Amino acid sequence: MSLLKSTFPLGFVIIAGACNEMHEHTAPAIHERDSVSMMTSYGVNTLISDSGVVKYRVVAERWDVNTVKNPSRWTFIKGIFLEQFDEEYHVQLYVQADSAWYYDQKKLWELRGRVRVRNLDGLIFRSEELFWDGFTHELYSYKKSQVITPERTLEGTCFRSDERMTRYTVSNSKGSFEKEGMDDSPATSANTAQGDTVAQSNMPIRTLATPRPSQSLKYR
Repeated sequence: MSLLKSTFPLGFVIIAGACNEMHEHTAPAIHERDSVSMMTSYGVNTLISDSGVVKYRVVAERWDVNTVKNPSRWTFIKGIFLEQFDEEYHVQLYVQADSAWYYDQKKLWELRGRVRVRNLDGLIFRSEELFWDGFTHELYSYKKSQVITPERTLEGTCFRSDERMTRYTVSNSKGSFEKEGMDDSPATSANTAQGDTVAQSNMPIRTLATPRPSQSLKYR
């Protein structure tokens, strides 16, 4: 009995010391700072201005703003509907896409998915990709695109246009035209309507290398 009494405190000290040395093995928290949005909004219907001038009306189910990513961007992963305004706040263009990114420092829109554009003249643009450059005031795409107007329907693999889609270029194109819009002279291409000019756009592209098209149709 006396032996038990003498050894118990020593055993208790050993056990207590062992407990004091135990610690949890936890992995570090996963926290990619650049993947976290600074702001997330739902059910968006708002006006966006540039240099104090209202440029767009944006309707979107979800809008994420991330200023940490390089380049900083706005993300619309649930789709977007855009209206573009002129200097007098008249709607000039309607744009719709399945997803979109706006790189605010570059003033560049990237639209993906089912991209649809319509201007006031009734022109309809369809593609799976469209870029909208706010510095050069140009729209362009290197995916298969379709342009439909009351006079003609065109398809091509390279599209470039001004912001209002009143002057545009379709490269590597094919299409159909009304009979009275065709020039019957042998020197005229079967894909070129009378009065149209074959030309190349000289506006710079800031994100993608510009391919050299075999044929380019420019409309005004």
